[in-house]
Amino acid sequence: MAIYNLGSVNIDHVYRVPHLPEPGETLASTSFNSGLGGKGANQSIAVAKAGGQVFHIGAIGADGGWLADQMTDAGVDTRYLSVIDVPTGHAIINVDDAAENVIVLFTGANRALIEEMVNEALTDAGAGDWLLLQNETNLGVYAAKAAKAKGMRVAYAAAPFDAEVAAAMLPVTDLLVVNDIEAAQLSKALGVAATGLPVAQVLITRGADGATLQSGEEVISVDAFKVDPVDTTGAGDTFLGYFLAALNLGRSAKDALTFASAASAIQVTKEGAAAAIPRADEVEAFLEGCIE
Repeated sequence: MAIYNLGSVNIDHVYRVPHLPEPGETLASTSFNSGLGGKGANQSIAVAKAGGQVFHIGAIGADGGWLADQMTDAGVDTRYLSVIDVPTGHAIINVDDAAENVIVLFTGANRALIEEMVNEALTDAGAGDWLLLQNETNLGVYAAKAAKAKGMRVAYAAAPFDAEVAAAMLPVTDLLVVNDIEAAQLSKALGVAATGLPVAQVLITRGADGATLQSGEEVISVDAFKVDPVDTTGAGDTFLGYFLAALNLGRSAKDALTFASAASAIQVTKEGAAAAIPRADEVEAFLEGCIE
């Protein structure tokens, strides 16, 4: 079973700052680096490094060839990553000394996808496969409906959060993934409790407070591993990619959550997003060390 990820690919410009800037403030950064990012790319790399098979569906501009190369090197199948005549998306990321961040996105090629790209990518997909989506590309509802018609399962990360988009996605979503703030926002927008969201499964990530998976009446929770974070950018993407890959590889929901929690704990101890995602053997070693 494979995971098809209709997801963003960005160039991340990361600035380390002594504190997050206030409105009107000009602030000198203490360091700068550029690298591969985007929620979609991060998730695909996490799936691949966890040992899963992942096909990335998306678009980059002529300036983004090196991003595709890095994704391929990480184990992602990029045959459905199109090069189009629109600049590659990018993100301006400020990270402070407490590892908190503020991000500004330019969507670029990520929101210039056409239906034919989705149709081609899903040609060989079928029952048992997953389609993974988030809010940094267009065609989310279209792709989800196409996937459901083929018997696929749909996982949807409602970030960056938009209540209207999320509401449109819920009827075609099997697994909704939100952080605790997004869960509260969506609950308020729909007028229901977080436990009453109309989706078969809801995964709520809570940062340092762990994560919860609700499947009907069943609720499974895991604690976060205690680490000293350096940069939390991409932590949620790492968690989701590892969780889906672990489920697809036959782990129980509880084990998949623990595996994902360990992966994201390692990821936040390093700078960057995609470059900081650990390999499965690193995660296994980390877990063994925790047991000892």
